[in-house]
Amino acid sequence: MRFMLMMHAPRGTGDYQIGSWSPDDLKAHIAFMHSFNKELRDAGELVGAEGLAAPGEAKIVRAGKNGVPAVTDGPFAEAKEIIGGYWFFLAGSLDEAAALAAQNPCMACGLSYEVRPIETERASAYKLSNETPGRAGNP
Repeated sequence: MRFMLMMHAPRGTGDYQIGSWSPDDLKAHIAFMHSFNKELRDAGELVGAEGLAAPGEAKIVRAGKNGVPAVTDGPFAEAKEIIGGYWFFLAGSLDEAAALAAQNPCMACGLSYEVRPIETERASAYKLSNETPGRAGNP
């Protein structure tokens, strides 16, 4: 099964709070990411992984008035956490994927991880499905 693992970091003042981490915590986090990536790559289970730019470099695009998209700076101000990076990888089950995420020592620094299965049948951009507009039962 394919999974997406999203790394959530506390929002703080708008940028990542790693500047407040101790040097040992930062080294442990970087070492974990290198080790985790290598473990997945060596097992042939890594599909992709990337860190994201700081929230101050983000744009939010949402429906605006009269059908004109509204574009604003950065994530929502009320967000308590932001996504700092993600992995796409293969695992046998959701429990196995969550156990891989639980190996990160920097959860003690305020990080959390969200693990979700990737839909391969429903809502796929590569397959027509029962959720495709214009198909049986969908407007």
